[in-house]
Amino acid sequence: MEEPAQSDPARIYEEYLGRTIADPWTRILLEYASLGSGERVLDLACGTGSVARQAAPIVGERGKVTGLDINPGMLAVARSLDPPNGAPIEWLQGDALALQLPDSAFDVVLCQQGLQFFADRARALREMRRVLVAVGRTAISVWQSLDHHPLYESLFRATVRHLNAEIADVALSFSLGSAHDLKSLLIEANFRDVQVIPRSHEVRLPSPERFVAFTVLGAATSVPAFAALDEPRRAALIDAIVRDTRAAVKTFRRRDELVFPMSSNIAIGCY
Repeated sequence: MEEPAQSDPARIYEEYLGRTIADPWTRILLEYASLGSGERVLDLACGTGSVARQAAPIVGERGKVTGLDINPGMLAVARSLDPPNGAPIEWLQGDALALQLPDSAFDVVLCQQGLQFFADRARALREMRRVLVAVGRTAISVWQSLDHHPLYESLFRATVRHLNAEIADVALSFSLGSAHDLKSLLIEANFRDVQVIPRSHEVRLPSPERFVAFTVLGAATSVPAFAALDEPRRAALIDAIVRDTRAAVKTFRRRDELVFPMSSNIAIGCY
């Protein structure tokens, strides 16, 4: 793996975290999406485009895939990657709370690890339903709570000590861990036949010594407390967190890899 530029969190995310975490979890999400040939798919909060790229060959040339994200850096990386076979992918910058998309434009809306970051989750879900056709459906994945992820818990607790922040400020990715809360949100947005399925998957990350640095740098794409730091302060923060989490990282090290389970709740619902 090439060393990504430290000034580009989106590239770091794709090369270290996207390929090892997002891509395998996309395959799991698509098991529940049941995509068909010719369908129109929206990948909401698409990041660097893992879901969009894997959906395109499934829906085929008669289908259509749109990847939408608020972060221009993530979209720039998505656009720079070789397009897959199958449906063309349109990459759009936009806000999940106010989609600049017409009503009834998609057969399926997918959202992998994005809902927990939205400032108004209920509004985002209403927007997702609005752009679905009357027989449309959604499939959404969110991480289970931080106490299911001890390696990340150690990392984030070290981070808040050095940032003088609250755990909720930096662990946003694990902030919608309740299956009950997730199901309630979809029902309140008028989705029908809502189910929430827990899934776990063993993650294998190369270069264990880079895990903390790359995870913190990757988080700069979505966590304001990280993104606000300039590069010298970010580097100092990373050095401190590496020291504090050395024992935790060692627990999950298997030779040249980190091996640990991650757990998601996957929600599916119909229009």
